[in-house]
Amino acid sequence: MLLNNRYKIIRTLGSGGFGETFLAEDTQIPSQRRCVIKQLKPIEDNPQVYQLVQQRFQREAAILEELGDGNNQIPRLYAYFSIDGQFYLVQEYIEGQTLSAKLQSQGFMSESGVKEILTGILPVLEYVHSKGIVHRDIKPDNILVRYSDGKPVLIDFGAVKEIVGTVMTPSGNSTRSIVIGTPGFMSSEQSVGRPMFASDIYSLGLTGIYLLTGKIPQELQTDPATGMLLWRQHTPNITPSFASILDKAIQFQARDRFNTVGEMLQVLHSGTSQVSPTVPHPGMDATVPYYSQTPATVPPSQPPQDRLPVSSNSASPIPSSSSPPTVNQGGGNGQKGILIGSIIIGSIVGASVIFGLTLKRPTVQVTENHVDHRDNSYDSKTNKTPRESQDNQSTNVGQKVRPKPIYPPKLSPPIAPPAKRRPSPAKAIRNYFQIINQGEYETAWNRLTPELRQNEKLHPNGYKSYTDWWGEKVERVEIDSVNIVKKSAKTATVDIQLQYRLKNGKKSSGSVSFSLSWNAENNRWMIADAQ
Repeated sequence: MLLNNRYKIIRTLGSGGFGETFLAEDTQIPSQRRCVIKQLKPIEDNPQVYQLVQQRFQREAAILEELGDGNNQIPRLYAYFSIDGQFYLVQEYIEGQTLSAKLQSQGFMSESGVKEILTGILPVLEYVHSKGIVHRDIKPDNILVRYSDGKPVLIDFGAVKEIVGTVMTPSGNSTRSIVIGTPGFMSSEQSVGRPMFASDIYSLGLTGIYLLTGKIPQELQTDPATGMLLWRQHTPNITPSFASILDKAIQFQARDRFNTVGEMLQVLHSGTSQVSPTVPHPGMDATVPYYSQTPATVPPSQPPQDRLPVSSNSASPIPSSSSPPTVNQGGGNGQKGILIGSIIIGSIVGASVIFGLTLKRPTVQVTENHVDHRDNSYDSKTNKTPRESQDNQSTNVGQKVRPKPIYPPKLSPPIAPPAKRRPSPAKAIRNYFQIINQGEYETAWNRLTPELRQNEKLHPNGYKSYTDWWGEKVERVEIDSVNIVKKSAKTATVDIQLQYRLKNGKKSSGSVSFSLSWNAENNRWMIADAQ
């Protein structure tokens, strides 16, 4: 099939209610560059609606072109066109693996792995938001990890899908009849058609939780009192600081989440366990729908006099001990005089108490430098601090001793994260053919060692030879038996009996002996040879 007399369709990548997505080759350029073509069909067959959709489609295509040209972690837009009432986008083909596929093939991700994904995609999302755009469909299927550099790539923006849902009301006005987003990963405000920047933060937070737990939001229980998702019990080894960051991102109310993705990125980089409270953000407000805002630079307002200022460089607003607290000065001279008098009297009383305690306290000389971690709080029953009570019991006046250190309560040793279990070579081969049956040929190709991929006898045209066989000739592979012949720490040999169901209707059976090598970096068996 040749679309627009130019693009040769290779195979279907996906289909849904909005249309289909194809992998294609551009036949009008020498390299025959591969590309992704998204087909979108309006849900209402109406000439007036079609004209509206066409105008909006052109506008959104221009936005996608700008986004792709400005950030290399967003697919570039090569072209767009319409044929027979359907609209098409031609975009850059990213060779990579979705986060969903990555989890299915490699298992749950570690905390460090999820942090790497988040810190890699947040700057991309910050760039998108700076253009006044809300993605609206962030989920594990819409973030690809690119094979060439391991960077996450943001795909499948929701605005274009919404356009094809345009319908006419009986009064002759146009309206959008569908809500864009994926149930579970979609925030409450987005589910009623009011997406905002904070909606993307919510979806990204749930994506991180999915990578840690392997559970989609619908599989998680909720707290009946607060409505919060209960997910931490599925990741017992996660640090409290990272868990609190994800919890803040998925707050039910948009105003309780991070104000911006930049703020979330800053907290992730700082690694702090405390998350700053939500405060009004100058410029774009995450709690205001994106379509009612225009990017603008607004000078930050001064914090109220009765509120501690929040530092932009710290995740927790801790006032400096050397600076006086902010005092509400709206009370007049009389209140100010009372306040000053109270401070003076309090200072005299405090000095008297300190002087009295100093006279009673024995002098202790220490022969070595010692950091005392004991409690300095005051005990009203004994008129002493715990430190003074311990000193009186364990020291004599003028005697040179080493104070007995007081250790914190004995804690249980930290639970070491479970070691990654090495998968069976037999299971690795079964997973390999399962990936092929799902049509994820790039993923399967990358399960071969570099030496096998470069084997000109098996793959004279490289990856194209590989897809010519699996994508064009084989319908499905069925495994009859798998037998591990030998296995060591670094290598394994697996014999397999299988049947090929070819696309021409024929069947073929055979036996293949696979040589595997262990890749410790990816915790995976790689196929080194097949005979």
